Amino acid sequence: MARRSDTGTPTPKRGDRPRRDDNVLAVRGLPKSPALVSPDDSLNRAIVRLLQEDGRRPFKEIAQNLAVSEGTVRNRVNWMTRAGMLRIVAIADPTAIDYKADAMLGIKVAQETTPQKVAERLSLYPDVVYILWVSGRFDLLVEIVSDSDATFRRFLETKCYGADDIANLEVMTGMAMFKNQFLLKQNFP
Repeated sequence: MARRSDTGTPTPKRGDRPRRDDNVLAVRGLPKSPALVSPDDSLNRAIVRLLQEDGRRPFKEIAQNLAVSEGTVRNRVNWMTRAGMLRIVAIADPTAIDYKADAMLGIKVAQETTPQKVAERLSLYPDVVYILWVSGRFDLLVEIVSDSDATFRRFLETKCYGADDIANLEVMTGMAMFKNQFLLKQNFP
């Protein structure tokens, strides 16, 4: 049973009390200062840059590289994750996995719909690995990666050709790979 203070309100239990992390008061898992989860913070930028190179890099190693404590790195990563600024995920490089069929689709959407609606529909399929709304000749650029030519043709026939929301489609297959920098470049140089 919780103790009561002189005012009659329950006194917080030990686990409910705010704690001190990184010289700020942490409440509900986020720091008191929003700057500590900001993409403009130089330490956050450095941490994210190192995690982009290797998302499994130990906090201890990151801390040593940046001359800060391991706890500081752990707190910053946890805060950025809770704030929705950072996600650590595994991304398979299609060229390393040796998929048999891949192509970029240039899509002009039908007048009765929007690029967002077409993108939402196509994003449901696992062969679609990239969708970008663009200006110019096409409305969308969509990258398709399939494990066989037959699967790729089936995707085009059933999901693209004859679809009411696609007015025009151009299929562009790769001839030779000259560069594939498979790191996500967000707001972090």
